[in-house]
Amino acid sequence: MAPSPPPTLSLNIVNMAVDSAPADIKLFGKWSFDDVEVTDISLEDYIAVKPKFAVYVPHTAGRYQKKRFRKALCPIVERLAVSLMMHGRNNGKKLLAVRIVKHAFEIINLLTDQNPIQVVVDAIINSGPREDATRIGSAGVVRRQAVDISPLRRVNQAIFLITTGAREAAFRSIKTVAECLADELVNAAKGSSNSYAIKKKDELERVAKANR
Repeated sequence: MAPSPPPTLSLNIVNMAVDSAPADIKLFGKWSFDDVEVTDISLEDYIAVKPKFAVYVPHTAGRYQKKRFRKALCPIVERLAVSLMMHGRNNGKKLLAVRIVKHAFEIINLLTDQNPIQVVVDAIINSGPREDATRIGSAGVVRRQAVDISPLRRVNQAIFLITTGAREAAFRSIKTVAECLADELVNAAKGSSNSYAIKKKDELERVAKANR
C-alpha cells in the first residue's frame, strides 16, 4: 500500500488546482456570460444567461422536461441548439446543432463585433409576441379573443420563430444553416423586418389587436 502524501503537500496540490481554474466560464471557451444584460424586466427570470447558468458547451444533458417551468433554468443557448433539431431527419443530432450554433456565433461576432450571447438575448426579447388571439367557441359560434402572452411562452415562441426562420432560409439555398441563423439573430436583435421572427411577431400582434 502506497504511503499517503503529507497533508501540506495535498494542500498545495489543492491550492494549485484552484489557482489554475479559469476565472470565469466562457461559452465555447470564447464568449463571456458576465456582461450579458436582459433589458426586458419581465423576461429576466426566463432567459438563463446569468453567470450561474454559464456553460462551456450548450449540452448539459439536464432533465428540463420533467417538471413544469424547469425549462426556464436551461441555458438559453442550449435551448436555441435544441430547437434546431426539428423535422424527423434532424431529431437527436444535438452535436450537429451545437456545432451550427458555434459557427453562427463566430459569424455574428464578425458581423457585429458584439458578444453573440447578447445578440441572442436581444433577438429573443424582440421576437417574442406580447399579445395573441385565441379561439373562443360557444354554441357553434367561433370567434377570436385577444389575450396577453406569458413571459415563458414569449421566450418559447421567440426561439421557435428564430430557428424556423433560419431553417426555411437555408432550405434549397447555397447559404449554410449557420449563416442563416446568424443573419436571423442579427436582424431580430436589431428589430429589422428582414427577420422572419419579427415579421411573424408583428403579424400575430396585428391579428390580436384587431380582435380585442
